[in-house]
Amino acid sequence: MEYPLTGIKVLDLSRVLAGPYAGRMLAELGAEVVKVEPPEGDMTRNWGKSIGGITGYYNHCNLGKRGICVDMLADGAVDLIKDLVKEADILIENFRPGVMQRLGISYEILAAVNAKLIMLSISGFGQRGPESRRPAFASVIHAEAGLVSRKSVRTGDPHSDYPVSIGDTNASLHGLTAVLSALYLRLRTGEGQHIDISMVDATVATDDQLQYDLDDSHDTGPLPNDVWMTGLGPIILATDFRFFWRCLVDELGISDPTTKEMELEHRIFLRREVTAKFMLSLNTLDQINEVLDRFNIPWGHVREASNLTGQPTLRERQTFVEVDDRAGGKRTVTQSPYRFSNAVSGIRGPAPHKGEHNDKILDEWLAADSKKINELKETGVLLSEDNNI
Repeated sequence: MEYPLTGIKVLDLSRVLAGPYAGRMLAELGAEVVKVEPPEGDMTRNWGKSIGGITGYYNHCNLGKRGICVDMLADGAVDLIKDLVKEADILIENFRPGVMQRLGISYEILAAVNAKLIMLSISGFGQRGPESRRPAFASVIHAEAGLVSRKSVRTGDPHSDYPVSIGDTNASLHGLTAVLSALYLRLRTGEGQHIDISMVDATVATDDQLQYDLDDSHDTGPLPNDVWMTGLGPIILATDFRFFWRCLVDELGISDPTTKEMELEHRIFLRREVTAKFMLSLNTLDQINEVLDRFNIPWGHVREASNLTGQPTLRERQTFVEVDDRAGGKRTVTQSPYRFSNAVSGIRGPAPHKGEHNDKILDEWLAADSKKINELKETGVLLSEDNNI
């Protein structure tokens, strides 16, 4: 079996998360992905635990790639990128709109070099429009897209951000879908494509709760899912409390402590108090399953993220694997989520050091000899961890 994207070449000029994660997924589908970093490196090289000179966050976003380091302001750098683009199928970038033009490597310029190039541009607010030049990280998008406000309304807590970069990962995966679609279209037309993915578009389009806001109809949706403490710890029930309460009363004989004369809020309080006491009496996994399976109620352990390697399904599906930690040992990382019946996917190596593969990429992609490579190093176009930390 082979990887679905074997033979596809990708230049990844992106930084942080939205672009790099799309590049990582392309690598795990078999593409050859070359990360092109600036002299200062990707800022995520400073985020997380460093092992073998590679931090955890950077490692997560750049597994399976090879890396070169290019100073785009040095004479000859633009020509080098153009030469690499001639060999590439895909280019990923997430600069603020206008930066690629200033660098001299806009889509129009690169398409003249390679008409089949598919370029994925991810930005906060799109390539054009009144806010296109605004800088944006995920938190900005969470606020602008209404997620922060809705979270506060539903929980009653003060406004706060989410502990996960929804705005980035939505844009990343929508960008991945668009790139794969463009590859398929290119088979029919022979033409490349410039894909404009905005983080705010991707987040709004993926928001399954937004229609309630647009229709002013939150009262028509299900009640929020509840977390209950059991003898085994907290679990979440994916069901409406009103349904669960009827099951407890009608099927398990739980006594209803309320009367019709009581205020609704007091009735709800008393019923939830009785439910909490019942749930706390469930001390084994068999007891929990016996009750919830009887009513076909989905439920889940409220797990600590640091202990996910022990989750039964993740363990069985080998979602966590070990890769070279660049220091003589192994590092636990998440595996590709793609499972094919007649193809393979998955991590093919660790994340690169800055400029680690300068010589190999120029040799393999451009057939550049050592003289040419040394010239690029001497003029400051090519840099590496050794000579530019």
